[in-house]
Amino acid sequence: MSKEHGYEVTVTWHGSTAGGYRAYDRGHDVTAEGKPPIAATADPAFLGDPARWNPEELLVASLSQCHLLTYLALCARHGITVTGYRDTATGRMAETPGGGGHFTEVTLHPEVTITDASAADKAAELHHRAHELCFIANSVNFPVHHAPVIHVA
Repeated sequence: MSKEHGYEVTVTWHGSTAGGYRAYDRGHDVTAEGKPPIAATADPAFLGDPARWNPEELLVASLSQCHLLTYLALCARHGITVTGYRDTATGRMAETPGGGGHFTEVTLHPEVTITDASAADKAAELHHRAHELCFIANSVNFPVHHAPVIHVA
């Protein structure tokens, strides 16, 4: 039996575009009931505030978070103790003629710390399975690569 899940967020902007393209504030808030707001904007290349999150960063973050959560679940199910996880994910986007664009790839760089050296190969292998199961990676039309590093401590 298939399950569906629903998600609702609100994006709110206040301002005026009367001054033209270069003059209006791109700042806006992303909110969901019961959660702190995310201060968002356009990418600085498109006149956004570099101190706020932009949609491109949030997409890369979503891919990284989904991989993390799927990977941790798999490790827990396989009896692998993970004590640390850090991913500095990178994304590439190409602008297209006419003002559009699209992501060409995202690469995840998870550095994982586990407690048992004998589980290192399995811990590395589970990144492939996490990628196959990740909801967000399965929802995008560009490659999502991963280059994991396993540490034992």
